[in-house]
Amino acid sequence: MAHSAVPIAAPQPGQAEASWNPFRLRGSPFFEDKNRAFWMLQSIGWGGYFVLRTLSGLANAVEWTYVVHTLLLTATGYSITLLMAAVYRRLIRMKPIYTWVGSIIIVIVAAAAFSAIETWSYGTIIRPGSSLGGIRFLGAILLTAALLIAWSALYYSINFYLLLEEQSDRLLRLENQASSAQLAMLRYQLNPHFLFNTLNSISTLVLLKQTERANAMLSRLSSFLRYTLVNESTGLVTVAQEIETLKLYLEIEKMRFEERLRPHFHIDPSCSRALLPSLLLQPLIENAIKYAVTPQEEGADIAIEVKCQTGRVLITVSDTGPGADTLNRTRADGSTGVGLANIRDRLAQAYGDNHRFETQSEITGGFRVLIDIPYQVEEAEEPK
Repeated sequence: MAHSAVPIAAPQPGQAEASWNPFRLRGSPFFEDKNRAFWMLQSIGWGGYFVLRTLSGLANAVEWTYVVHTLLLTATGYSITLLMAAVYRRLIRMKPIYTWVGSIIIVIVAAAAFSAIETWSYGTIIRPGSSLGGIRFLGAILLTAALLIAWSALYYSINFYLLLEEQSDRLLRLENQASSAQLAMLRYQLNPHFLFNTLNSISTLVLLKQTERANAMLSRLSSFLRYTLVNESTGLVTVAQEIETLKLYLEIEKMRFEERLRPHFHIDPSCSRALLPSLLLQPLIENAIKYAVTPQEEGADIAIEVKCQTGRVLITVSDTGPGADTLNRTRADGSTGVGLANIRDRLAQAYGDNHRFETQSEITGGFRVLIDIPYQVEEAEEPK
């Protein structure tokens, strides 16, 4: 017997195809249209059956009527396996016990029908008038059953693999959606925290009847929010965009603290196109203002440094605040959990283990946060 066709189930509505790779079936171009792939494999498989069986008969010097006999058997097998595929398409999504029992019954019935036609064809076309005894029928049904079992095994192997890939793709989409939702939640935690502080400052200016400063702060707040809302909450922005956002934020805070707030930026130009989660650094600046600028009469310096090194982006945010005392305040003040903890969670969501987040504090004063993330850009570019 020749090898049988390798059929697959018809595609289900709403199924998304995975991106191609050499170890996947659903992502390959051949399986993009499952119906077309089924008919091609079915035709190739049974075409091969006809060719190999015909060549086998010709090698044994049989008469031309053997070709007619083989053609009839090929058409029979082609038709019977189409009916089997229609039933298997339902069985494959049932409980395993139903799939096994149903498949065994289908193979037995199909093999009996196939063998009955084969025996009749042999007695009618090849050896007219010959006896159609039970031994001939038994031999035919054993060979036919082996053929249909192989066909069924290939059918289920391919389709179970396709179903497994479909479930894997669905799970991956759900994980991506959950990750996006988590990133959005972490990002949206920042806005109420920042808005509360800013609006409280504006309210104070209004009570002090400093309307010009209040209007200026409102205008800068509007610019800051407009700038940040342009970017998706789960998306990435360039270092240049993030720094621009920080400058807008610091302009607002500068109106509150004036000369007590002294920001310094040291940005490597080669890092300007590197990507990072939007508003990642804003909580660090906010904490620096809260724990370094606010409690000190002379204020504090806040330095933001970004540099690229061997395919990595190194970001440092430091201040000249009280240092070690900041850690005690971090433990005591729950609001800081929306800052440092938020950044840790966002980095874990965005980069997994491929990042570093460290805090350093000196007894003599000063607090530093170091972030190390992979160098990524929107377009293909060699890492710096």
